[in-house]
Formats: sequence, structure tokens, C-alpha cells
Amino acid sequence: MSNPADNEGQSVQEGFVILEEAVDQAIDQLSTMSERIGLIEAKNTELAKLVEQFTGDELEADRIVTQFRELEAENTELRDRLVRGREGVDRLLTKIQFLENH
Repeated sequence: MSNPADNEGQSVQEGFVILEEAVDQAIDQLSTMSERIGLIEAKNTELAKLVEQFTGDELEADRIVTQFRELEAENTELRDRLVRGREGVDRLLTKIQFLENH
């Protein structure tokens, strides 16, 4: 017969494994996002210079770059919503897996 204390210890250990995987995934995502932010900032600077060269007007270049940055911010917000949605789904799946095992 199985010992309930053993099952409980095993469930806790499985929970820690799942938690560790989630933390590792979050760290990887943060690292990736930091790299992407650096690339985006460099591209924004390059874009501002190019727009100014083509328009010959610094104010027009600023307006276009500002509009571009607003679109990027909106895009980032939408991506963040997707990430939060995925995290919610992951939490639900974890709860379902936990309940299935008990």
C-alpha cells in the first residue's frame, strides 16, 4: 500500500520542479526581452537619422519617429497581454495537472 506521506512529499517535489521550470522560463524571457529592447533602441536612433535625412526637416522626422514609437509601444503592450494570457493558461494547466494527480 502506498504511504500518503510519501505521495505528499512527491507532490511537493513535483511542485518545486514545475516552479523551477517556470522561473527558468521567466528568466530566459527577461533576458530575451532585454536584448530585444537594446536592438529596438538602436533601430529607433538609426530610424530617426534616416527619416531626418529623407525629409530634411527635423520636426517632421520627430513627428514620424514619435508616431512610430507610439505604435511600437502599442505593439509591446499587446505582446505583454499575450504573455500574461499565456501565463494564466499555464497556471490553469498546472492547477489541472495538480488536481488530476490527487
